[in-house]
Amino acid sequence: MIPPSPTAPIAPTLARGVFGGLTPATATKPGFITLEIPTSNYKLHLIPTAPVTVAEGKRLIGIVRVQARRVDETQSGGRFIEPVYGRPRRVQGNVVAVDEGTNTIVVNAGVPVHVALTDPRQKAADFAIGDFVGMDVLEGGTFTQQ
Repeated sequence: MIPPSPTAPIAPTLARGVFGGLTPATATKPGFITLEIPTSNYKLHLIPTAPVTVAEGKRLIGIVRVQARRVDETQSGGRFIEPVYGRPRRVQGNVVAVDEGTNTIVVNAGVPVHVALTDPRQKAADFAIGDFVGMDVLEGGTFTQQ
């Protein structure tokens, strides 16, 4: 069963989810949290930037950050993060915020995702609010609790 959507309003750039647990680091991979997104089957594996201060199974609000290989405007498809389970590899959705100072955009992909542009040919100013974009993302997506 998919849990119901929370109704309290928050900023459109913040991600809301449920803390699904912490997986400790291994010899080859960093530790990560599982962020479960309400009204979906998403279970995103993200590296925490600081210790998570809520108990497992409790609600969590924060910022999801990824680095894009290249951002392309698209004409079709929906808002999504691939894969549904695991670390984000592909993100697609509408631009909801642009920050030229940090060269990032925020994409509503069902979950607000802060995307750092790593292609030197692209600048955040190249994108406008409402643009529909898609991108492959580098390994190492992070979560910062608010």
